[in-house]
Order: sequence, then structure tokens, then C-alpha cells
Amino acid sequence: MQLFTFGLNHQTAPLDVRERVVFHAESLVQALRDLVGQQRVKEAAIISTCNRTEVYCSTDEPGRAVGWLADYHRIKPQQLEPYLYHFPQERAVKHAFRVASGLDSMVLGEPQILGQFKQAVRSAEAAGTLGFVLNKLFQRTFSVAKTVRTETEIGASTISMAAAAVQLAERIYPSIAGQNVLFIGAGEMIELCAAHFAAHHPKHLTFANRTEARGQQLAGRFMGRVISLNDLPAQLALHDVIVTSTAAPLPLIGKGLVESALKARKHRPMLMFDLAVPRDIEAEVSSLGDVFLYTVDDLGKIAREGLDVRQNAVAQAEVIIENHVTDFMHWLGTREVVPAIRAMRDAAERSRRHELERAQRRLSRGEDPQRVLDELSRALTNKLLHAPTHALNHASADERDTLAATLARLYHTTRRE
Repeated sequence: MQLFTFGLNHQTAPLDVRERVVFHAESLVQALRDLVGQQRVKEAAIISTCNRTEVYCSTDEPGRAVGWLADYHRIKPQQLEPYLYHFPQERAVKHAFRVASGLDSMVLGEPQILGQFKQAVRSAEAAGTLGFVLNKLFQRTFSVAKTVRTETEIGASTISMAAAAVQLAERIYPSIAGQNVLFIGAGEMIELCAAHFAAHHPKHLTFANRTEARGQQLAGRFMGRVISLNDLPAQLALHDVIVTSTAAPLPLIGKGLVESALKARKHRPMLMFDLAVPRDIEAEVSSLGDVFLYTVDDLGKIAREGLDVRQNAVAQAEVIIENHVTDFMHWLGTREVVPAIRAMRDAAERSRRHELERAQRRLSRGEDPQRVLDELSRALTNKLLHAPTHALNHASADERDTLAATLARLYHTTRRE
């Protein structure tokens, strides 16, 4: 079995491709069981965010695992393959460390990805697909990410997508304080956006969510009000800024709905942020003249402004990561020789028990204990040395010197001419 990672992200695939391979939270556990249950892989974990979908696994057949991703999402493999990256063994470890440390994020140094990694681990644990090797990999990944953030300034001056949304709103409206803001969804991204907008004291904050209790929780925290998703057709026109990030498989807001809202607003402009993957707002909405629609990729470009401050920390972070990759691969290498070590110990234990039983029988017959112990030790020595001695005596000329040097190293002896 080898470690293997494959997937796509904001650097390799456009939004319309990424949204086709998203794993929703409620289906992730079953997807993992499907992947492992069909014996394509031994262990598996999946990270699925608005910017990336990645599969981390332990497998002897990487090609079959990649094929599963296309089959699961009902996509032809040739349509997906141009956007995929594949990382075996050491490259998989390095990729995990870089992603968790924020070096591979749309916004360099952003901290959210670490929480998404931890959620991936929880899902894999729930599915029963997180084995010993992947668990060790992710625990080391969390440790490396913490070290990078502690010992470098990779997170310094990071502008989140939520902050970027507020910056855009300030460019379009004279003041956020005079605007009505609608948040659709109730996840981490919505909570972050609500906190940033609330700091500018909008006129009204409204929350719409499939689960009313979660919407009420956010409304209580930010002194807003709650509406149901069914109220969107009637309520959309009342809001100047709309921020949406749900896990809905299909768009919640279509072009026709927005056209009706603009008509009711007498074509006063609307600012819309669609931070969901798959998208919550139909792409055609961007063609409407009085709508400013921004996707997660658009906000990512804005959030990358001021990158120079953090770029200086990248080299330091890469050195930290390289050192930890070396350590992890050494650990992984020792795991590969465990079966050989176990086999040698089992063979030695069988020899020990055989000679001990033989010695006990001789003692029970009244033989001299000193003589029995002496012959026991000689027999054990002969048996334990038989295999390496036989191998050395029957080695070819080409391998004899190498084998002799290896045995000298194993037994801490000095070779004599």
C-alpha cells in the first residue's frame, strides 16, 4: 500500500468544473464507505471545499481510485483528467503539509483550511475509513501547520474573503451603514461574513437558512432577523447586499427572480456575493445591468492583494515543511519493514521455545543442569546464526562483499582479512 493524493483546486480547475465534484457534508461519510468498500483503497479521507476537492488514500491501485471519483460524480474520466493532479508517497505528504499551512490556498496563509482538514478527519473517522497511516499523516499535518504559523508570518496581513466582500461593498455603496444585508446559509463562511459586515453597522441584517434554529442563532448574535428560504421571492428586493453560501446542489436564486427584484427596486443596484460551490446564484444573473455579482474566485483575486508581506514567509515555511516531510517518510519507511521484523522475531521465538522445551525434558531426566544450559545456549546461537551464515557462504561473488558489510553492521563486528 502507498500513500496517494489526487484532486483539483482553484489553480487547476475553473469554478464550473469544481462545483461538479463537490462532496456535500451529508453524503461524505457514505462516499468514503463506497470508496473503501469496493476495495479500491484501504484507507481514505476527502477534503471538499469551495476551492478544492482532494482524496487522500492508501492504495495499491491509484488509477482505480481516480476512476471512482469520476464515476461517483457521473463525469466521463476524460472530462475530469485534464484538471486533476496526482501525488504519490512523499509528494502526497508534502502536499498535505502545504495545504494545511495555507501555502496552497487561494488566499495565502488563510487559516480556514486547517479547520476543513479537521472536519475531513472527523468524517473519515465516522465512516470508519481513517486507518493508522492516514491518522498519523493528518496528526503530523496539524502539527506542521501549527509550527508554520507559529514560527513564520505566513498569516500576517491576511485578507479573508469576508473582508474582501466588505471592501467591495464599500466601493459600490457610499456607506454600508445605510444598506440592508441578506445572508443565505448559516455555515462558517456566512458567520465570518456576518461578523465583518456587522462591524460596519448595516441598516438591517437578515438571515435565511434551511434550518431555522441555526438561522435564529446567528440572528441573535448579530441582532438581525430570520426569514425562511421560501420567503426569498418576496424578500429579495428589500436587500441591497446578498451573501450566499449554502450546500444546495442547485441554484437558489435564478435570473428571473433577480429580474423581478430589480423591477420592484426600480433598478436600484444589488450587490451579490455567491460563495457557494456549487453556485447558489445562476451565472446568467451577472448579465443583468443593475447587478454586481461576485463568485468565490472573484473574491479570491481581491483577497490576494497585498501578498508581498506574506511572500517573505513562504521560504521559511517551505524549509519547515521539507524537514517534516523527511521525518514522516522515515517513519513511513520503518512501517514497511515491520512485517520483516515480525517474521524474524517469530522465527527466533519458535527456536527459543523448541530449545527450551528440549532443555526442560533433559532436566526432568536428571541431567547435569550446567551441561544442559551450556548446550541450550550453543543450540540457540547456532540456530540464530544459521541463516546469515548460510546466506554468506552461498552468496555470489558480486554480492558477497555487500552482504558481508551488512552483516558486520548488523552484528557490530569488524571485518578481518
